[in-house]
Amino acid sequence: MNASSPQQLAALEAQSTLLDTQGLYCPEPVMMLHGAIANVAIGGVVKVIATDPSTQRDIPKFCDFLGHKLAASEATGSTYTFYIKRLN
Repeated sequence: MNASSPQQLAALEAQSTLLDTQGLYCPEPVMMLHGAIANVAIGGVVKVIATDPSTQRDIPKFCDFLGHKLAASEATGSTYTFYIKRLN
């Protein structure tokens, strides 16, 4: 997972829109992210909280494929948090 400083995470947190996908499994978290990222302005950030381990693979691929930036990610136990910045 991408490591970020506490200051960077705080800045991302302050500007993010929350998408809670805990308890959902592939493909739902990525499908919901697709809708959520479309609803934020370019430069905006979506914070995804997930419990499906496949999101560790799927969300970075989503970002690469659609041209968004995975600004930060972290795993805490069985919870995965991603900050995705909309670039286009």
